[in-house]
Amino acid sequence: MSEEILINVTPRETRVALIENGMLQEILIERASRLGYVGNIYKGRVSRVMPGMQAAFVEIGLERTAFLHASDLHQPVPTADETDENGEVVPPSPALITELVSEGQEIIVQVVKDPIGSKGARLTAHLSIPSRYLVLLSEHKSLGISVRIEDEEERTRLRELMQGLASESPYGYIVRTNAESVESDALASDLAYLDRLWTVVRGRMSSAGAGECIYEDLPLSLRSLRDQMRVQVEKVRIDSRETLDKARRFSAQFLPDLADRIEHYPGERPLFDLYGVEDEIQRALELNAPLKSGGHLTIEQTEAMTTIDVNTGGFLGHRNLEETVYKTNLEAAQAIARQLRLRNLGGIIIIDFIDMMVDEHRRQVLRTLEKALTKDHAKTTTYDFSPLGLVEMTRKRTTDSLQRQLCTPCQSCSGKGRIKSVETMIYEIFREITRAVRQFESASLMVVASTQVVNRIVDEESAAVADLETFVGKPIRFQGEDQYSMEQYDVVLL
Repeated sequence: MSEEILINVTPRETRVALIENGMLQEILIERASRLGYVGNIYKGRVSRVMPGMQAAFVEIGLERTAFLHASDLHQPVPTADETDENGEVVPPSPALITELVSEGQEIIVQVVKDPIGSKGARLTAHLSIPSRYLVLLSEHKSLGISVRIEDEEERTRLRELMQGLASESPYGYIVRTNAESVESDALASDLAYLDRLWTVVRGRMSSAGAGECIYEDLPLSLRSLRDQMRVQVEKVRIDSRETLDKARRFSAQFLPDLADRIEHYPGERPLFDLYGVEDEIQRALELNAPLKSGGHLTIEQTEAMTTIDVNTGGFLGHRNLEETVYKTNLEAAQAIARQLRLRNLGGIIIIDFIDMMVDEHRRQVLRTLEKALTKDHAKTTTYDFSPLGLVEMTRKRTTDSLQRQLCTPCQSCSGKGRIKSVETMIYEIFREITRAVRQFESASLMVVASTQVVNRIVDEESAAVADLETFVGKPIRFQGEDQYSMEQYDVVLL
């Protein structure tokens, strides 16, 4: 599998595209007006403690207060094991939020989820700092290996190397997926870098004021190199000279073995146009995602969850209905995994595959989905088909979806995705006229509404208007306004 990373930089926006086998898989966007906060460490001040939610709201200098749950705070170490009447050890109950923090208290926290919609950032007091191969855990000494490194021999090798290298370190570490097959020297270099960086961060903690940022993660262009640069990446193309220089300095220090793969794109044609990325972004904002067979996915985001419906569309198959459905679902499973990454969809996801009668077909479709999801950097959990034939899954969400980053709710429908029909608006206006006449005295009435609605009233509903004028005993005049939306109107008493 060949991979390329494309970095498009303009004065106010940076975009990073991950291309696999010529196809866009991920798009990351960072704007100067809306920088991400995930990974940043702040000295916060507790503004409100919510015992009923077992959480606290913390001021960290952002527009909205951030959310800190009791489970994301340091729990007190039990003094002794408690036992029940049978003598069995009972795990200690988690401390209440009121026992852990108080209003006005200053606390060091890290952002784990950006503000999304009307919700503030999600925080944790368990601090960590990533490098290319490792993640430093500041609170307790432990060692973990990424679950994406599946080879047991490699996991054992990495564990033994880290146990030797970090034997005297007071911190814990997680070995990242990028560390697969790397040698001891590279791990030791990362270890030394993280220890130096944490010493600087720890020094800032005491001098920082409430609401001040103590540690800020790398900008998107360098962060993408740190997190996504691996052996499979054949080329990194950057269309900005300034960003290229920064990337080369960064790679010379942290990615020396892959630094020669970073190059400047000088072409007159925009970089994203050359690879068809712009067209893919536009398609990722649409409701439907086509399948090669002729079927399509319908992907709808709501506040609570994302639903994905699989349809055969124009695909008729060649044998029988069950085989047609099975092949469509197999193709859809792979397409869904890609769309989740591309659209950056997270939270609860419900997939409505086309009904299959054969149990083995269901198992194969689910296995295909799970296999395709292994390429996803975000943590995913998939469950078996429900009694209603739905697949439930979750995908970790740390930032807004692509649609919410690039779009704003429609002013006409306020994000509903639907507007009332012309006919519905006509009858609503008629009811409002009757209501207004009963409440207020007037000689006549004028209705100002969308031109489309007024034209329909004048052309097709003239008889109904005449009946209404007779009923209310007053003349009614209609005026069309191009600036009015379909659902907007005013009834004016004259």
